[in-house]
Amino acid sequence: MEQPTGGAEPADAADGVVESLDRPLPEGVRRRVVALVSEAFGGLTIAELPPQLRQYARFTPSRRVKFAGNAMAAALESDPVFRRRIGERIGRSQPELAGPLETGAPPAAADPVDVAAAAYVLRPPGWVKLVTAAGEEAQRADAERVDEETRRELERLREELDRARAQTRSETERLRAELDASRKEAESLQRKLRSALSEVKRGEAALRKGAAEADAVRAEAAAQVSAAESESRRLKARLAEAEASVEASRRAAREGRSVEDMRLRLLLDTVLDAAQGLRRELALPPSSIRPADGVEAVEPGRMSPKDIAARALSETDPALLDQLLALPQAHLIVDGYNVTKTGYPQMPLEKQRLRLLGGLSVLAAQTGAEMTCVFDGAELAAPVLLAPPRGVRVLFSKAGVTADELIRQLARAEPVGRPVVVVSTDREVADGVAKAGARPVASALLLKRLSRV
Repeated sequence: MEQPTGGAEPADAADGVVESLDRPLPEGVRRRVVALVSEAFGGLTIAELPPQLRQYARFTPSRRVKFAGNAMAAALESDPVFRRRIGERIGRSQPELAGPLETGAPPAAADPVDVAAAAYVLRPPGWVKLVTAAGEEAQRADAERVDEETRRELERLREELDRARAQTRSETERLRAELDASRKEAESLQRKLRSALSEVKRGEAALRKGAAEADAVRAEAAAQVSAAESESRRLKARLAEAEASVEASRRAAREGRSVEDMRLRLLLDTVLDAAQGLRRELALPPSSIRPADGVEAVEPGRMSPKDIAARALSETDPALLDQLLALPQAHLIVDGYNVTKTGYPQMPLEKQRLRLLGGLSVLAAQTGAEMTCVFDGAELAAPVLLAPPRGVRVLFSKAGVTADELIRQLARAEPVGRPVVVVSTDREVADGVAKAGARPVASALLLKRLSRV
């Protein structure tokens, strides 16, 4: 808050000497001046107030002190009319103080701060001395008050220090007593611990002896149990072999066939179909071949082996695939993604599968051959909802098994002698199925054949 200072102002003294303060008002006097102005403020009309103070006319005295203190102090210093009106209000409200001040003899029992504040507002002759004396008196009072408070605080701290020292001595003695008791108790516990350790050692020795005896007994029992279990396993194995033999005999008698029978029957059907097909195609009469007819030679009017080789089909001729599938009991195994990624790799996998399976379905209807299309299951994000087309077996490899390995398993599952054609450009697949007796062909050959469907 701004502190008002005494300015050059004409005093009411008879000699006309201008009185002014040569230092700021003491803080206590300044606060009392603002309080006096705030209390007298309410008795004035709005017209009697300086323009800068009219907005605070309806404030309570405490709010005026809080929000308009600087403005009131400034107006009091700069506006003699406003100061005179405030002085008149103070004279009416505090005549016992204002009257003696006007005569230059302030009451001796009055508070010096009140005297200085009233003198600052009323401005009687010698008011500067009154304000200065009140400030000095207030400073002395503040110094005495501070000294008294310091003395009392020092006494309080000394008393607290004495109490703390006494408490420390008491606590130290208590801790020493507890330490002595703890030491005695620790010595007693150590004696008991040594005794308990001796007992534990004797018990451990007895336990080790008993454990050794128990181990010997258990080892002997385990040996006997092991011998008994070995004999039991041997008897169970012989029993299982006997039961398996009996069950195999019963199954063979009941079903009348086995996997080998199936392979043999399929091979026999192949041979029979091939023989009948040759007989029909060639319209052969009953055999009249003689041993001399088996000697190789070129008869008049017939082609030599060189001429026959010149007429063989190319490896990329779709007619070659037609001839292979025309063989009796032919089985076509297709490496699905190898074919689709060779022919139309830009399409999504789902559309690749549908396009290939559609072509194989038409080819199966045309040739009557057995057809199996294998896809790699590792590329599936979810189970495929697919209805296999008529005449085509669709297989996906299991987790951990590639489509190439599944194709080799299918080729090895076929009996030797059955026509098996595997479509794949993968060299490892081609070599593997060739060892199993199958005929590998390139994916481009199948794509050319399907383009004619």
